[in-house]
Formats: sequence, structure tokens, C-alpha cells
Amino acid sequence: MFLSISYPSWIQPEIFPGFPLLRWYGLMYLFAFATAYFLFRYQVRNGELDRAQGDGHPVTTDDISSFISWTIFGLLIGARIFATLIYDTSGIYLQKPWLIFWPLNESGQWTGLQGMSYHGGFVGAFIGMLLWTIRHKKPFLAWCDTMAASVPLGYTFGRLGNFLNGELYGRVTTSPFGMIFPNARRFSLSEPWVRKTAEYLNMIVPDGAAMINLPRHPSQLYEAFFEGIVLWAIIWFIFRKRRSFNGMLTAVYTIGYGLVRFFIEYLREPDSDLGYRITRGGVPAPTYLLESFLNISTGQILCLMMIVGGTIFLLIRSYQCRSHAK
Repeated sequence: MFLSISYPSWIQPEIFPGFPLLRWYGLMYLFAFATAYFLFRYQVRNGELDRAQGDGHPVTTDDISSFISWTIFGLLIGARIFATLIYDTSGIYLQKPWLIFWPLNESGQWTGLQGMSYHGGFVGAFIGMLLWTIRHKKPFLAWCDTMAASVPLGYTFGRLGNFLNGELYGRVTTSPFGMIFPNARRFSLSEPWVRKTAEYLNMIVPDGAAMINLPRHPSQLYEAFFEGIVLWAIIWFIFRKRRSFNGMLTAVYTIGYGLVRFFIEYLREPDSDLGYRITRGGVPAPTYLLESFLNISTGQILCLMMIVGGTIFLLIRSYQCRSHAK
């Protein structure tokens, strides 16, 4: 009995084969933005943002649309810049920065903006929200909290888009949840660990085959569930009704995402050209295997920064509110 799942062969990046302008990844982004918008609007209609503002000026539909537009704009810019300048090792974007937002490849074919960084999007969205609230003289933390309760469920669709693209898959695994992704790196059957893994999974190896594609963790689906659905449910049903000061939901989201993503990164394969930023004993380690919890990726370092930053912010805001109450 084969103990893994094959990536569905019917899934292609294009919604309609031959039409590169219509891609599942882009459609998932639209679903993500729409989900965040409707959840944000629900909170406004429920009077939650008006109460958090406390200035007597009701939030209008135009306010919502404008605020979310600035947020999305900042998110896209930040996500793209981080992806090209931090995760790209070729140096081409430093030499030709105009290519960062160029949607065509060298052959002139439409590819869209391939490569987006969550952490860059986080910073970009934060700046976009901050600039909007400054311009419109709104309390930043109240608006940011409302967005923090809206974003995670929308984020689920972003990771589903990665799955539909067959990208950002995890490390090699013998788990029953393992999935064979068609574009994943293949391994030589001359390596003992490869043969042992294939035998354990009862994989059928064609006669004379030199390379084999091993199952990977579907880490995109793990992230969609835990960083999206679970984190959203915790914030929405537990903390949203219990926030005692503005900024609380922002801190909970920042810490919560950082924690969940940090541990899922152990199952997700880091970019092979970047490798690990920190390794056990300083010795290079393969990115496609989980050999040690001391091997730390770029994503994990950024998540640790979110956890530390969110915790410090939460402590400071808690202290400020207690002092003010006295």
C-alpha cells in the first residue's frame, strides 16, 4: 500500500489552460481581499470600530474602501519588494530595480508578479494603514485591530493559491499526509536514505530509474489551516470581544502568526538558494530534510522578530492602560 498522495494532475496554474492572465493564484488573492473586506465591514456595522474610536464620528463605507485600498496597496508593494530583495539571490533586482514590478518574462510572456513575501506584505500593509490613519486623523490602533481580526481568514486563500501553483511545498516526509508535487526536486536512488524512504512508502520504482520524486509535506495546506482558519477563529471568537485596549488584537495577531509560522517552517522547505541562516554547529544542512530543530530559516528569523516585537508592544500597551486607569 502506497502511503502518500499524488498532487492532483488536473490542477494547473491557469484557470483556463492557454490563458495566462487568468490564474488561480490571482483569483485566490481576490478572494482573500474580499474576505478581509466583508469581515472588516461586519465589525463596522456591528459598531465595534465606532466604539474603539470613541470620537463620535461614524465610520462610512467610503472610509472602509479607502482604508482597505491603502492597506492592499502597501501590502502588494511590500510583499513584492521583500520577495525580490531578500529572497532573490541572483542580484538582478538590485541591478535592474524596474523589474520588481515588471509582469513579463524575458520572452515577453505574461507571468504576473511571481514571488511575494508575507513578511514584506505585513510591513507594507502596516505602513499603508498608518499613512491612511494619519492623513484622515483616525486612531491607528483601533483601525489596525479591526483589520487584525479580518485578515487571517482571508490569508487562507493566499496559501491555497500557493498550493494550486504547486509551490512552497514542504520537506520530504513519510507521513500519510505526504504528497508528491510534480515540480519538486528529485533524488538519486544511489543514496541510501532515498532508497530506504521509497521502500518504507512501498513506492513503485520503474526499472532502470535513477531519480525519484519523494512525498513532501503539503505545508501550504498546513499554513492555510493554522495561520488562517485557526488563528482567525482564536482572534475572532475569543479576543475580539474581550479586548481591553486598542492595539491588543494587533499584538495577538502578530504574536500568534509568528508562533504558528515559526513551527510550520520546520515542515516547509526553505528556498534552496538561501538555505538556512543558522545551522547546528555551523555546518551546512540539506533544506529538504528536517535534521535538526537548530537549523533556522530566514522565515523563522522574521517570525521571531514578529513574536518579540508583538510581545514588547503588548507589554507596553498593557502597562500604559493600567497606568492610565489609575
